[in-house]
Amino acid sequence: MTPSLPRRTVLAAGAAALPLLHVRTAKAAPREIRFWHAMSGVNGERLEEMTRQFNASQSEFSVTPIFKGTYDELINATVAAYRTRTQPQLVQIYERGFMTMLLSGAVVPVQELMAAQKHEVNWGDFIKPIAGYYTHRGLLAAMPFNSSTPILFFNKAHFSRAGLERPAETWQGLEDQLRRVKAAGGPGSIMADDYHWSWFENYSAINDYQYATKNNGFSGLDTEFTYNRTPVVQQLGRMKRWMDSGLLEIAGQGVSATAVFTSGRSATFIASTAAHSAMMAASGLEWDAVPLPWEEGRTPRNSVIGGAVLWALRGHPEADNAATATFLAFVAKPETQVWWHKATGYVPATNAAYALAKSQGWYRERPTQEIAVQQLSRGEPTANSLGYRFGNFTQTMLAQREEAERAFAGQKAPQVAMDDAVARGNEILRRFERLNAGKY
Repeated sequence: MTPSLPRRTVLAAGAAALPLLHVRTAKAAPREIRFWHAMSGVNGERLEEMTRQFNASQSEFSVTPIFKGTYDELINATVAAYRTRTQPQLVQIYERGFMTMLLSGAVVPVQELMAAQKHEVNWGDFIKPIAGYYTHRGLLAAMPFNSSTPILFFNKAHFSRAGLERPAETWQGLEDQLRRVKAAGGPGSIMADDYHWSWFENYSAINDYQYATKNNGFSGLDTEFTYNRTPVVQQLGRMKRWMDSGLLEIAGQGVSATAVFTSGRSATFIASTAAHSAMMAASGLEWDAVPLPWEEGRTPRNSVIGGAVLWALRGHPEADNAATATFLAFVAKPETQVWWHKATGYVPATNAAYALAKSQGWYRERPTQEIAVQQLSRGEPTANSLGYRFGNFTQTMLAQREEAERAFAGQKAPQVAMDDAVARGNEILRRFERLNAGKY
C-alpha cells in the first residue's frame, strides 16, 4: 500500500507536473494622461521631445501632448472642456490667465498635488520672480514651465558703423545711440507685437514704478490701475517721438518683427529671451544682447516674467493624479530644466538648474542666455517688481494697446490715451471683481 502524502505535497507535486505554459502575466499598459499645450513650431517640437524623454524614462505612465492653438484658444478650450467634464489632466496656460485659473475651482494647486503624491520638490529653490508670481497663500499654484523675460537684442554691424560697441544702459542714452545709427545710414528699432509687456509692464517693474494699487493686484481684487500717473505716460511719448523720427516702427500686419530683425533690417529689438532660437538660426546675422534699459537716475530692479505654467486639473482619478505629479516632478528636475533652457532659450526656473547650466560651461558658449536669469534675479523684488496679478488681464491689455496706438497715430495725446486706458481697464477689473467676490 502506497503511503499517503500530506495534501500540501500532493498539490505541489501536481503543480510541478503542469506544463510551464502561460505562466507570464500580460504587462499592464502605462497610465496615459493628456497634456494640452499652445506651443507650435520648433518649441512645440521640443515639448514633444520632452514628453518622449519622460515616457522613455519609466513604464508606469505615458504623457500625450496635444496642441490646442494659441494661448487664448487654449484657455477658452480648457474652460469649455471643464464645463463638459472632458478636461485633460494637464494644461499649459499663459501668465495672463493666472487669476482665471486660480479662481476657477477647476485646478489642484501643484504644491498640494505633489505633496499628496509624495513627490519632494525644493519649492524654495525656484527663482523669486517666477515663484512669487504663481504663489498664492504660501503655495505654488502651478508648475513653472516656459518662463521668459524680455531683453534687448542688437545688430552689431549697425552699431559698429555708427562707432558704437553696445547699447547704453539708459533709455536716454539709447535714444542718442539710435539717432547716431540712423545718421550713419542704419535702420531704427523694430517693436514686437507684444510691446506692452516690455515697454510698459517691464519698464515699470525695472524702474520700480507702481502699475496698480494693492501691490499690482497681489493684495486684492479691488486693485486699480495707476500707470497713467507714472512715467509710463512719458514712455508712451518717447515711443511716439521715436516713431515720428524714424527710430522705431511696428511691423505691419502679417509681418514678423523677429524676421525683420534677423534679416538685418533693424538696429535693436526688445523681445523675449525665447527669441534666441531665431537669432541662432539666422544666417549671417551679427547680433548680441544686453539687459533692458532703465531711466536715468533709477536703480534697476528685476524684470517680470512672461510665458506659461502647467496646471493640474481636478476631476480625475488618483491614478491619473499620480501620473500628472510624476511628470511634473520630471519637469522640475534640474537636468530637465537645463535641457529645456538650452533647447528653447526659456530661463531655468530654479537656482539649482541655473547653477548646473553654469557648471557645464553653457554661458561661456551662450553668454546672452544668462542675461535673462541675471535680470530676473537682480536685487530683491519689490511690490512694484514682483509681477502683475489682474483678472481678465488680456482684456485690460488690449484696451491699453488700443489707446496706445491711438497715441501713435496722433489721435490722442499720451496722457489722454493712458487716462482712457486706465478707465477702461479699471471697469474690466470691476467686472472680474464682482464675478469672483470672496474667492481671493
